[in-house]
Amino acid sequence: MTQEVSVDPPSRSYWGLTGYQWLVIAAAWLGWGFDVFDGLLFNYVSRLCVPELLHLAADDPQRTEKVTFWTGALTSLLLIGWGFGGILFGKVCDRFGRSRTLLITMLVYSLATAGCAFAQNIWMLAFFRFIASLGIGGEWAAGAALVAESVPERKRVMAGMLLYTSSPCGIFLATFVSNFFENHSGLAPSEAWRAVFLTGLVPAAFAFLIRMKVREPDSWKPSAGSGRVRDLFSPALRRRTIGGLSMSIIALLGWWGCFAFIPLISKKLGQGGWGPNAYSLGGLLGTLLTYPIAMTLGRRWMFGIYFFLSAVSIWAAFGAPVSPEARMYLMFLVGVGVFGVFGSFTFYLPELYPMRLRSTGAGFCYNTGRFIAAAGPFIVVSMRNDNTEDLLRAVSWVAVFPALGVVLVLLGVGVETRGQALPDDSP
Repeated sequence: MTQEVSVDPPSRSYWGLTGYQWLVIAAAWLGWGFDVFDGLLFNYVSRLCVPELLHLAADDPQRTEKVTFWTGALTSLLLIGWGFGGILFGKVCDRFGRSRTLLITMLVYSLATAGCAFAQNIWMLAFFRFIASLGIGGEWAAGAALVAESVPERKRVMAGMLLYTSSPCGIFLATFVSNFFENHSGLAPSEAWRAVFLTGLVPAAFAFLIRMKVREPDSWKPSAGSGRVRDLFSPALRRRTIGGLSMSIIALLGWWGCFAFIPLISKKLGQGGWGPNAYSLGGLLGTLLTYPIAMTLGRRWMFGIYFFLSAVSIWAAFGAPVSPEARMYLMFLVGVGVFGVFGSFTFYLPELYPMRLRSTGAGFCYNTGRFIAAAGPFIVVSMRNDNTEDLLRAVSWVAVFPALGVVLVLLGVGVETRGQALPDDSP
C-alpha cells in the first residue's frame, strides 16, 4: 500500500512574479511614493507658509525674494537631512532588516510632516522638515533592497523600474492635494497650507499594514560585519562605490536644481500646476524607459543617454527664449531625462554590493550625493533672481551638471552590471 503524499499547489504568478512578490513591490512602491509626496509638500505651499511664518506684509517689496530664498534654503536643509537619514538607516537596514526599517522610516517621515502643520515660526518648520527628511532618506534604501532580494534574478530590473514609477505618482498626488486645499477647499490660506501638511499622516496607516504582511527576504541574514561604511571602499568594492556615487551625485544635482523651483516658476508664469504635472508625466515615461535601455545597451550607456537629454532639455526649458506655454511643454522633456534616470538606481545600486552591505552601499551612494546636491537650490537662490527671467536664467545653469555626467560616462566611470547576478558576501 503506497502512502499518498500531499503536494501544495504552486503559487499563481503574474509576469513571472508570485502574489507575495507583487505585495513586496506594492509595499515598497507605496513607501517611496508617499516618501516623495511628503518630501515635496513644502515646495507647493512655500508661497503661503513662508510669508505667514516670517510675518511678511502683502506689500513687502522683498516678499518674493524672501520666499524664493527660504524655498531654496529649506530644500537644501531637506537634502542634508535626507543624506544623513539615508546613511543612518542604510546601516540599520543591513543590521536589523528590510521590512522593519521600512516601517520605522515611514512612521518618521509621516509624523514629522504632519508636525509641520503646527509650526509657529520658520524655525519650527525647519525642525520638522529635518526630522521628516531623516525618514525620507532611509526609506529608499530599505525598499530598494527589499525588492531586489525578494524577486527572481531575471525580474530584478523590471521590479526596480516599477518601484520608481511611484515617484511621479507621488508628485501628482502632492500637486492634487496642494491645489485642492489652496483653491477648492474653502479654507483660508493660513489654514490651507497646514491642512496640506496634515495629509502627510496618511503613510502611517499604510506602514502598519506593510509590517503585518511583509516579511524579511529569505536571503537576508543579520551579520556582525554589516553596515560598515569603510567596507564600501575596500579594494573589491571601491570602483563600484565611486561609480555609483558619481552617477547619483550628477542625477541629484539635476533633479533638485530644477524641481525645487518648477512649482514656483510655473506659478510665476501663470501656468498653475502645469509645470509639475508635465515634469511628472515625463518622469513616468523616462522611468519606464530605463528597463528596455538598461537591458539592451547596459547601465553605463543608459546613464550617458539620460544625462545628455537632461542637459539639452534643461537649457531649452529654462534658458531658451520661448513662450510660457512652450516652457511647460518642455518640462515634459526635462522630466524624461532628469526625473526618468532615477528609475535605474532602484535596480543599479543594489546590484553593486553583497547582501551584508546592500542597503548600506545603496543608501550611501544615493544619499551622500544629497549633501552636494543641497548646494544646488542654495546656489540658485543666491544668484540674482528677484524676477522671473533672472530665476529662469539661474536654473538654466543646472544643465552643466548632467553635461559633466556625459563626460564621466565617456571616461569610463561606473561599473557595468548588465547580466550579472547580485554579488555574494565574499568581498
